[in-house]
Amino acid sequence: MKEILIGILASVFFAVTFILNRSMELSGGSWLWSSSLRFIFMVPFLVIIVLLRQNGRQLFVEMRKQPFHWLGWSFVGFVLFYAPLTYAAAYGPGWLVAGTWQLTIVAGTLLGPLFFQTIETEQGPVKVRNKLQARALFISLFILFGVGLIQFQKANQLSPAEIMIGVLPVVLAAFAYPLGNRKMMDVCSGRLDTFQRVLGMTLASLPFWLIISALGFITAGPPSSGQLLQTFIVAIFSGVIATTLFFIATDSARQHQGKLAAVEATQSTQVLFVLIGEAWLLAAPIPGGLALLGLFIIIFGMILHSYFTKKISPTVIKEADKRKSYGAL
Repeated sequence: MKEILIGILASVFFAVTFILNRSMELSGGSWLWSSSLRFIFMVPFLVIIVLLRQNGRQLFVEMRKQPFHWLGWSFVGFVLFYAPLTYAAAYGPGWLVAGTWQLTIVAGTLLGPLFFQTIETEQGPVKVRNKLQARALFISLFILFGVGLIQFQKANQLSPAEIMIGVLPVVLAAFAYPLGNRKMMDVCSGRLDTFQRVLGMTLASLPFWLIISALGFITAGPPSSGQLLQTFIVAIFSGVIATTLFFIATDSARQHQGKLAAVEATQSTQVLFVLIGEAWLLAAPIPGGLALLGLFIIIFGMILHSYFTKKISPTVIKEADKRKSYGAL
């Protein structure tokens, strides 16, 4: 339950991303600057946090051990996540991007069988391939249906081309983010805390963001003062606060795929906060009818996730022993 509440709180701050990215595009800012500046601005804040906690040396020791893993999975988890997301915001409204982004709650569950977890048994620690969490997947699909109802009512305002441009990049981002996050949890294997891992992934992805910012300068010129301010706000609210909160929640739930799926499902609440924020800041109309039913489904789905995660045991020793005896590991 605690992890779910942390995930919902992270969604409040994540919602700032969709609202301000859309605001910047409406005012003429380039998506290249919107994406790269967020991570460039994150660096000094994360460095200060890690240095104050006096564990920076440990991070760099870990990064030197597996530099290509850090570069590769940070590229997947941060660059392939955020660059497509800001590109989509350039051509579609925030509610469309935020709603499509909720595919990540299903993507995370589907990616589960690609990973292993270490379980202590009487014969010692063994690695067990994660199973597809059918119940978590069903609840996540139920939540996604609620998101779809919110989308359906407003989709007739857009052309098919706008929907495709605003959807396909987000689908890529929706799978890249949980994949990169989970792979980096495996790479770190509990040796680093959340702040160290976020800083490490930000530093590892920095070369790619510098290239993107150079492209932004060549194609659109320097960013405006308004875009600098808004990307700075996104960097603090979404890049530092929301990402750290979300990674704390996923790190806490990493030993059980059902709990992890429930934490990732909290991102479905982002679409609610985006709708409220766009109505307040960008004068967007508040949806009704089917959208209200979708809102109820999302809330009910999160209650279901919360209820079932309370009943989850963190280890399945008997099953692991059985698999080991049959050579299934």
